[in-house]
Amino acid sequence: MTDRPMSLVRRTLCLLALSVAGAGLAVVPHPARARVWVGFGFPLVVAPPVYYPPPAYYPPPPAYYPPPPYYAPPPVSYAPPPPQYSLSSQSCLVAGTSVCPMERPVASGSSCYCTTSEGRVWGRAT
Repeated sequence: MTDRPMSLVRRTLCLLALSVAGAGLAVVPHPARARVWVGFGFPLVVAPPVYYPPPAYYPPPPAYYPPPPYYAPPPVSYAPPPPQYSLSSQSCLVAGTSVCPMERPVASGSSCYCTTSEGRVWGRAT
């Protein structure tokens, strides 16, 4: 029962599409003419010379920018504390020839170091 109305709609739409296509083909004003073009794909344009001024000169920025007037240095409490070197009562025996005071206390017999003008010197704690 539903086949008959659907086939009627389909037939109507097909006839309408064919008639529109036929009408479009029938309205051609004249047949197409053959055209020939030979070229390289880019136009040859000859224009008068154009003057471009030199680029504008901008001096470099100053080497130092002073801080703004509202700048405040960070509080001292944020800075890490300086290392505290205190001489202990222990001494460090370096290669059996010299003895120097130790900067940090360690257990007796363990390795230790002393800071000299030549760098760190390693030895054993007494």
